[in-house]
Amino acid sequence: MIDGSHLIIVERGEESESQKDARRRLVRQVLRGSVPTFEDLVLSRGMVLKERHNSIFSEAWIPLAFLFLIIGLIAGRHVGLLALGAVLLLIYAVSVWWKDNALAGVSYRRSFDHTRVFPGEPVSMTVHIQNHKPLPLTGLRFDDRLPLAPLEAGETGNIIGETHGKYNLQNVLAIGGNAYARRTFTLTFPRRGFYTLGPVTYRSGDIFTLFTIERQYDDTRRIVVFPRIWPLEELGFPAKEPFGELNVQRSLFTDPIRTQGIRDYHPRDRFRDVHWKASARRGSLQTKVYDPSTGMTLVVFLNVATMRRHWMGFSPEQLERAISVAGSIANYGAEQKWGIGLYVNGSVPRSDQPIRVPPGRSPDQLAHILEALAATTEFATGSIEKLLNQESPRLPWPATLVLVTAHVSEEMAAVLLRLKEAGRRVALVSLADEPPPTLQGIPVYHIPPDAAAFASQDEAEREGTAAQRTPTEASLATIPATTVEAGNGDGSSPQTSKDDA
Repeated sequence: MIDGSHLIIVERGEESESQKDARRRLVRQVLRGSVPTFEDLVLSRGMVLKERHNSIFSEAWIPLAFLFLIIGLIAGRHVGLLALGAVLLLIYAVSVWWKDNALAGVSYRRSFDHTRVFPGEPVSMTVHIQNHKPLPLTGLRFDDRLPLAPLEAGETGNIIGETHGKYNLQNVLAIGGNAYARRTFTLTFPRRGFYTLGPVTYRSGDIFTLFTIERQYDDTRRIVVFPRIWPLEELGFPAKEPFGELNVQRSLFTDPIRTQGIRDYHPRDRFRDVHWKASARRGSLQTKVYDPSTGMTLVVFLNVATMRRHWMGFSPEQLERAISVAGSIANYGAEQKWGIGLYVNGSVPRSDQPIRVPPGRSPDQLAHILEALAATTEFATGSIEKLLNQESPRLPWPATLVLVTAHVSEEMAAVLLRLKEAGRRVALVSLADEPPPTLQGIPVYHIPPDAAAFASQDEAEREGTAAQRTPTEASLATIPATTVEAGNGDGSSPQTSKDDA
């Protein structure tokens, strides 16, 4: 506690005791048969990040109130002095009690019409505010940390500040006892990624505005924005059989993803095809029988390294294009009712493991792949050649392996040729500026940076960026830019021209 400002901050180190006290209160409330309070619930779960008390009330008021009472008694029970001292004590007691109970029973909740969207799709966020107690609140404020500004900023909620791409959605209202309020906002995310909303800070005080209390809750929600998806024709792929011929003898291969039934074990059967549960039920070894298939599994290998050497950095534009192409290929496989999978030599945030989505045909398989692509970062956990060599033996033999990369090296070409010689079905998709080399027997596609699909995407992103421009960026855009021309070669000073931004 700081004497000058009456500031009290409860950090995480003090949460253990508050959590224990809240749990004890919850137990007592349950034993008495009463409903636990919202405040005790969040405190017991450790959702309170920090708490702050502030006041404009001076500690000298209390001794002054007693002084007035004493002087009033000495002065023959002077009514004015006694009333003044009593009013000061009453205001102090009411203000402290009101402040201590202001945030009790107050809830702030968000609801969304969608939590998984594509870039540019609007997300409707509804804020539900409720006061679960008879005590009215004349000043209640919520500061919700958002990754971008809602479209309705300035109408029903104010956007306060912008720091490192974070905004505070501030809702200020007065709410009665046992009352409910609702406000709706629209969020539009211009590019793929994982976006976190929260935490939320509650702020209220007493009716005399002498004391205020702020409490920050660990109330976070996540919105997943998938990468853009394009039809393969718009990316330059042929409309029919873009990844090689499929008219191969279907009886040559079986699809281990789809099990047709079981039969008695034969010594020539592979040990990994034994159905152990069926064998336990029947008392004899049983072997899985798979559906025959060819080209029915599509596995995308994405290389997040956009430069030949990691120390050369990376190109954000090429990485986003490669991710969109990988998602488009997976979407094509899902439309064909194929099993689809994804392997990326990149990692999700705060992880050092490559991304793996084993091939499957579940209804949510495409969503899992797009969610993994949304979380993909530029950090490469290893070379794509090593990932191909490690994972290809574990994949179904008739699966088509498609490598999507922003550059093609000799090592990549050698791995693809080696897989082709071993009988695997492989394809190469390059997003480099220059066309990739021709690989014998392997479908090779080149998607240049000026492809029609990318041009429309860049235009849409520019429009979205302009719409989401921060106040700082908007102000800087109005400052005239100064360009310095080269000297005249005669020792004179260079000319300076100013153009409006």
